[in-house]
Amino acid sequence: MVSRCARARPAFTLTEAMLVVAIMGMIAAVAPTLLIQSNRFMMLSRARADLQGQARGIMYIITRELRQAQSGTITIDQVSGQPYYSRITFTKEQGTTMCFYQSGNKLMQQVGSNVHTFTTSLTYMAFSFPRSDNMSIVSVSMTLQQTIYQGQIKALHMASQQVRVMD
Repeated sequence: MVSRCARARPAFTLTEAMLVVAIMGMIAAVAPTLLIQSNRFMMLSRARADLQGQARGIMYIITRELRQAQSGTITIDQVSGQPYYSRITFTKEQGTTMCFYQSGNKLMQQVGSNVHTFTTSLTYMAFSFPRSDNMSIVSVSMTLQQTIYQGQIKALHMASQQVRVMD
């Protein structure tokens, strides 16, 4: 008969324990880098989606309003201290005068005495007539940017969109 004390109990060898410690050490060394990189990627993706959403919404509103403008009333100029061609003023068919303009990093819309801010991420806004012989087409372009992490900036340039206005 074999006594209870004589039975071998399963145990880890020193080599197995050292391998486990080494593998855990490598995982512990790599994990913070992976977490930081995945966090940066998530912040970059969130910033991109946010800027794209803002740009799409702004372009939708500007093009919707410009399509109702009377082509003979369109004026493209600048607010003092702002980039050239960063303001457009026009009269809609209903007689409402409307203005879109850049003020610092803000895009503003003015209808009569009411002023509305669309975004505070604007770095560049430009309105232009792409053809000098046709003043019923207006080109709109803008650049938005957002700080994402450690001073890094994500910028999005919304490709120029041409809008045909009413004649």
